[in-house]
Amino acid sequence: MNIKEKTIAHIASAITAFSMQQNTNQLPKNISMVDFILKTVPEDIKQDVTMELIDSIFSYISATRFDT
Repeated sequence: MNIKEKTIAHIASAITAFSMQQNTNQLPKNISMVDFILKTVPEDIKQDVTMELIDSIFSYISATRFDT
């Protein structure tokens, strides 16, 4: 996997983890999704994480979400 693919995979999984933890009240009340993502990003891909990329991935996930 190249750096871009790793970055996308991490952001997508962090969004999922944030959502799951938020739904079960396991997160501090004052942490945003962006803060959560930035705190969980590995150092080797941190420079490739941008707000634009986070927004793009979040928009895609939100538009394709299935209730299971």
